[in-house]
Amino acid sequence: MPISLHNSLTRRTEPFVPLDPNRVTLYLCGPTVYNYVHIGNARGPVVFDVLARLLRRHYPNVVYARNITDVDDKINAAAQDLGVDISAVTERYIRAYREDMAGLGIAAPDVEPHATAHIGQIIAMNESLIASGHAYAAEGHVLFDVDSYPAYGALSGRDTEEMIAGARVEVAPYKKNPADFVLWKPSTPELPGWDSPWGRGRPGWHIECSAMSAAHLGETIDIHAGGVDLQFPHHENEIAQSTCAHGGKTFARWWMHNGMLTFDGRKMSKSLGNVLLVHELLKLHPPEALRLLLLRGHYRQPLDWSEGAIAQAVSTLDGWYRVLRDLAAVEVDAARLPVPERVEAALCDDLNTPQALAELALLADTARQDGSAGAKAALLGGGALLGLLQQDPEAWFRRGSADQAIDEARIEALLEERRAARTARDFKRADAIRDELAAMNVAIEDGAQGTRWSVLKS
Repeated sequence: MPISLHNSLTRRTEPFVPLDPNRVTLYLCGPTVYNYVHIGNARGPVVFDVLARLLRRHYPNVVYARNITDVDDKINAAAQDLGVDISAVTERYIRAYREDMAGLGIAAPDVEPHATAHIGQIIAMNESLIASGHAYAAEGHVLFDVDSYPAYGALSGRDTEEMIAGARVEVAPYKKNPADFVLWKPSTPELPGWDSPWGRGRPGWHIECSAMSAAHLGETIDIHAGGVDLQFPHHENEIAQSTCAHGGKTFARWWMHNGMLTFDGRKMSKSLGNVLLVHELLKLHPPEALRLLLLRGHYRQPLDWSEGAIAQAVSTLDGWYRVLRDLAAVEVDAARLPVPERVEAALCDDLNTPQALAELALLADTARQDGSAGAKAALLGGGALLGLLQQDPEAWFRRGSADQAIDEARIEALLEERRAARTARDFKRADAIRDELAAMNVAIEDGAQGTRWSVLKS
């Protein structure tokens, strides 16, 4: 079935037709690695992980790049505070980012370019822009000449004055126009820097993505994705510099932007003290529930985080995993799971994950009532496309919080003692064992298939 995706540049949902069906290219702006990322930063990676899964079903070769910004003023400041080289900061948080993304069930990208490994390409792009009259050098800086690109502002739909105000640009004496943005800037001795035709310096933020994208995906890519907060100035500037550096070629054919995550209706921000780090949330909540919550809203709309929402996500997964646990004896071919047409159709309609999840709920109801191998396989196949239902059901129910030690041997021994007590009709002892298990935060459930246990959230 055909895929349709909303294009932020044209402001329309359009049938997706790649430039080359044998090599579909997708680029997502990755993190600036100076600290742990917050849960809002994870929405894009989760959403576009689903997009990559969908594209791989339709095309034989998808090249997905998600970059690492490992040179930046925030990184420099963190390194100076600690008295270390920037690599000590970036290496630590690159590892943490990869661990956090894997924890959310996000597959590693095909390409993970680092800005510091592409300084040569960045310098070459600067030289090309200067040679073609779209950039100029001034006082150790290289700046993009916004007036040289009449289409500037098409992505964000802003006029020049609004863009200047929105970007809070520095009105520097060396700029021809206050809207001109930095491609290269000088470094003082205590800052990281690289030799260049304009002196020792470092790249501006925007040109890093343009250079890395061109190096790994080509001068024209199919899809460029990121948060709506990056639409201006970052993505607007990427379009301008990439288009001009490559002789007017289209930089990205589709632009996709995910909405922001709010906290109980308010924007997440450090000043409000409501920033929730993925690194910490993974210790407090089941990772799969975090992923489900991030997929519950349509990606283009804002999404609100609350404790009630995460509790609801856990409850939903409890229900679906309960179905799979009840069907544990029903064998399916895990290597050849079908993808239900209605789940895929929802995702083909501009990544309509809320509808896809609704279809998954219907599949769970069918599997609960039907109990067949086909119904179970459909539920698992639909979940796999969304990156859900990837665990053994027993493991899901036996999860515990990070500070809660689970002594499975002790629990099984108590259950065996309880079974013996019930057989001997010693119901007082059996009830006492249930109470002991409850004190250990363990719930038990007697059924036709025996007694099952699960760890309650503390």
